[in-house]
Amino acid sequence: MKNTTVLISGASIAGPALALWLARYGATVTVVERSPVLRAGGQAVDFKGDIHRTVLTRMGILDEVHRRQTGGHDQTVVDARGRPLTVIPGEFTGGDVEIRRGDLADILHRRTRDSCEYVFGDSVTSLTESTGGVHVTFERQAPRTFDLVVGADGIHSNVRRLAFGPEQDHVHFLGHYYALASLGVPGDAFMYNEPGRMVAVGGPKAEAFFVFASPELTYDRYDPDQQKKLLLDAYRGGGWRIPELLAKVPGCTDLYLDTISRVAMDDYARGRVVLLGDSAYGNTLGGFGTGLAVVGAYVLAGELHRAGGDHTVAFRRYTELFRPYAKVSRQGNAGRFLAPHTRRGITMRNWTFRHAALFGAMMKLTDRFATRIDLPDY
Repeated sequence: MKNTTVLISGASIAGPALALWLARYGATVTVVERSPVLRAGGQAVDFKGDIHRTVLTRMGILDEVHRRQTGGHDQTVVDARGRPLTVIPGEFTGGDVEIRRGDLADILHRRTRDSCEYVFGDSVTSLTESTGGVHVTFERQAPRTFDLVVGADGIHSNVRRLAFGPEQDHVHFLGHYYALASLGVPGDAFMYNEPGRMVAVGGPKAEAFFVFASPELTYDRYDPDQQKKLLLDAYRGGGWRIPELLAKVPGCTDLYLDTISRVAMDDYARGRVVLLGDSAYGNTLGGFGTGLAVVGAYVLAGELHRAGGDHTVAFRRYTELFRPYAKVSRQGNAGRFLAPHTRRGITMRNWTFRHAALFGAMMKLTDRFATRIDLPDY
């Protein structure tokens, strides 16, 4: 792949993971990221099974991921008076190894910043493909032409919109929203439900984590004040520690709110543009996003390497090989699990974790999803 120029949009997990492999294979890689700096924080993410472990080992980062892991934490589900109802084991929420998203992003950035060009605080505004490459314009820097463009910019992918069409054609709202907020509530991990809404505090996932059912809302995803108002409205009148948490929301400087949605793409590539990670097969809070991103980066880069940079062959092989593995992203709705609409639904969810046989069946199912790919050795 020597002399192949690749633009990757997105510097969270999928983008730098792909950059690591492409740089090893000799490509010239540029990563552009809308955020002005590498984004820290975010909820904890996890890996599980032989496939994830093999890819992390081949990347050379498994030991560092283990050194910076959270250790996994059980989460106690409580009623409105704080009395324990059940425990969600750390092995269910944290996989084999759990790490804060910001720490994983930092590991990948440190491994790639000397071999790849990073451009922060900028975004792609247009893509024009020709026989010789893709002409790219940006919000701030001068236009450039690349051999290939990769959209690794999340479930609301800008590259996907430019190359494949409007977001509503590919992203399906699943009836819930979630929010992450730093509200100064460290300590043990607790989770509380009322019909259609959940709040959790403590543990590595986030200081405060909210999930609530709602019709689809219209708001500016980049306006924190609008996000705060939506969250306050959704939880008004709630029990347990909800009033205490809501009182901290107006002064919060680190709050993120978004839909729980699913991406459905039949083909991950169009011409010289290809999608990776959540932009191609995201399912918010589905539990497999980070693993899919890292394995997907390995497969996409490996197929480009194997095809000698021939994107037509490589993108077809990537889609054919990875689509069955990513099928898990089209299943399940974390919103219904985390914030059931009825008290009966909450009771049934809690009951599942009190019965070893049912919990064991769920763990076996997630193990199968994480390992069902014949991983090539490129």
